[in-house]
Amino acid sequence: MRLLHTMLRVGDLERSLRFYTEVLGMKLLRRKDYPGGAYTLAFVGYGDETDTTVLELTHNWDTSAYEIGTGFGHLAIGVDDVYATCAAITAKGGRVVREPGPKQHGTTVLAFVEDPDGYKVELIQTSSRTDAH
Repeated sequence: MRLLHTMLRVGDLERSLRFYTEVLGMKLLRRKDYPGGAYTLAFVGYGDETDTTVLELTHNWDTSAYEIGTGFGHLAIGVDDVYATCAAITAKGGRVVREPGPKQHGTTVLAFVEDPDGYKVELIQTSSRTDAH
C-alpha cells in the first residue's frame, strides 16, 4: 500500500493552480471537468502519480470559499534550503506566515506558508545545512 493523494477543496481553481505551480513549483499532472456534478478535479505534484503522492484540488463550481475547520493541520514539503525557498515564495507573491528557523523545542529548520484558500503548507529543510541566515 501507499498514500496516493491528499484532497483540498478550493474556492478559485485558477488561483490555486497558480499558487501550487508557479509559487511552489509543482506540475499540473491532470485536470478534468465533471459538468454533471458541477466540479473540476486538478492533480498537482512534484512527480508522476505512479511514483509519488500528489495533491488533488477539488473545485465545486457553486462554492467560492470554504472554512478550514479545526481538524485540518497542514501539508508538508521537504526542501533543500528553507530560507531560500521562503525568499523565492515571497518574491512570487506567496505569503510566509511563520518565518524560517528552528522548530520550537527542537533543531528541525522549518517555515510555514499559506495558500490562497488559507491552507497551511509546512516547509521542512531536508539537508543538513547548518550555516546561519
